Amino acid sequence: MQSYLDPRSGRTWPLSEPRWCGDAQTPLLLTERRGLARDEIAAGTRSIWRYAAALPWMPKAPVTMGEGCTPLVERALPGGTALLKCEWFMPTGSFKDRGASVMLSLLRDQGVTAVLEDSSGNGGAAVSAYAAAGGMAATIFVPASTSPAKTVQSRAAGAAIELIPGSRQDCADAALRKSAEIFYASHNWQPFFLEGTKTLAYELWEDLGFRAPDHVIVPCGAGSNVLGCWIGFGELLRAGQIARMPRIWAAQPANCGPIARAALGLPAAEARPTIAEGTAIAQPIRLPECLRALKDSEGGAVLLDEAEIAEAAIALARTGVYVEPTCAQAAAAFGKLRAAGRIAERETSVVVLTGTGLKATPRFAEMLGVAL
Repeated sequence: MQSYLDPRSGRTWPLSEPRWCGDAQTPLLLTERRGLARDEIAAGTRSIWRYAAALPWMPKAPVTMGEGCTPLVERALPGGTALLKCEWFMPTGSFKDRGASVMLSLLRDQGVTAVLEDSSGNGGAAVSAYAAAGGMAATIFVPASTSPAKTVQSRAAGAAIELIPGSRQDCADAALRKSAEIFYASHNWQPFFLEGTKTLAYELWEDLGFRAPDHVIVPCGAGSNVLGCWIGFGELLRAGQIARMPRIWAAQPANCGPIARAALGLPAAEARPTIAEGTAIAQPIRLPECLRALKDSEGGAVLLDEAEIAEAAIALARTGVYVEPTCAQAAAAFGKLRAAGRIAERETSVVVLTGTGLKATPRFAEMLGVAL
């Protein structure tokens, strides 16, 4: 029987009670479990719910819109050939639909009818859409300085948008205070969200003929894909379905890369603006867990400057792959890892591309020097 787990104290709580943090306001995971075998995949289900046997429980009626089953495309990149996992092929245009689907399905079963999220980007869009699909009310806190264009997708889904004065951290702090009134379904805090992102590992395993890749390179902000891959591949390893963990690599902008800096043994640095804005998380709440995942998998991290991120985004677009600069940095990281000899030519490398470039049109206009 799985339980909520505070990985820092070892304390557990039953899953039957809705909970988003430990009693000391620490982020939670779930207790470890064995992964599923290939004959436990619901092969007739075309979504992440084909891996329902790997989840902590099966909801009465999953909140699903066909998320998952995204393409895996081979492409020549600077440095060599990689497999691109095209996670923007999701209902709201980003990988966060995996987590939103599982999180809101299980919370709804627990009796939660209204949720709170703080995000001006993909997280807010995903929670808004899946709350609407599940008949749940959603309130999204965003910094007051956020461009109105960034909240249109959430507003269209019927979410209530509250503009919070101050910084992104001020917005998160306001959400924590509001959590006493509305259940806090934060994609950064809620462990069920990670249960959704771990389906990426199961999907890659199935995509590759039921084997693990040698390397998975992911754009990293708060670390949900780093942790999702670590949890999912860890379950498959315990089930005897794979021989070893893939090496997980976190790609972060040099302007705001606290997880990468810590993994590389570099001192903390003040956060600065970056075109990889989806990963600009100055104070990631799961920093110790992310560092453990990178170390356990024998992977690591890559810091990228703004020019490297922009170059990768444009280069991908000119092969027909139009993605956010945020996730293009994973492709740039692959090239740097190959050049440094950390990835061999014969090895299988997956570059995870998390969001559509359609969400970053102003950024592309800036990079291309054109007016909107």
